[in-house]
Amino acid sequence: MVKNEKILLVDDEIGILTLLEVTLKKEHYTHIDRCTNAKQTLEMVRKTNYDLLILDVMLPDMNGFELCSMVRSHTNAPIIFISASSSDFDKLTGLSVGGDDYITKPFNPLEVVARIEALFRRQKKYQTPSYATQENQEIRAGRLILKPSDALLIFDDQKIECTAKELDLLRFFLRNPNRIYSTSQIYELVWGGVPFYGEEKTVTMHISKIRKKLEINPKSPEIIINLKGIGYKFIPPQ
Repeated sequence: MVKNEKILLVDDEIGILTLLEVTLKKEHYTHIDRCTNAKQTLEMVRKTNYDLLILDVMLPDMNGFELCSMVRSHTNAPIIFISASSSDFDKLTGLSVGGDDYITKPFNPLEVVARIEALFRRQKKYQTPSYATQENQEIRAGRLILKPSDALLIFDDQKIECTAKELDLLRFFLRNPNRIYSTSQIYELVWGGVPFYGEEKTVTMHISKIRKKLEINPKSPEIIINLKGIGYKFIPPQ
């Protein structure tokens, strides 16, 4: 089956671009464009409505994180970072500037495809009218009020802006209070994909970002707590 989603690949290594393009075409993706620098990427994003971008962190004319912030002014399409750096700091930076996922080099191209398809599945799920209506309903949990349609969290009458993925995770927690979920379960239920090596860090980093917005002391959380070796539990603040 031909897949019509438009994908933009951005990397200064031609070999990686070719590997990704060949793999995606084998998986029946036919609308694939390539860029090797930031300037060209911005030009492409301005004139084409892409469904997803794969963005290298180290580009010759601009840092990929800076480029992501600029791209976000033109599109809300999912962005997957690829980088040779596996540091938690770089991963957290990528997610905080608007990235939806982060993959370290060297990588298995089929893993990249799996991540892409997980993002597309979740997008399509949200585009279903009945689902979108349900998911945009206001949710209250203790002193927390989540307004998905406004991309807004209210805590003690204070407005807190959240990214799309933070909203997904908060929606999940607020609808499932006082229950324990493993990182693999959270990844499957919130990201909509099959767990893979590294999903634990993805979940942990997003929870860390939310804690910084909610907790008095993020290093000693009281709202989203971690039960070592078991998982996470959301406790509504009363």
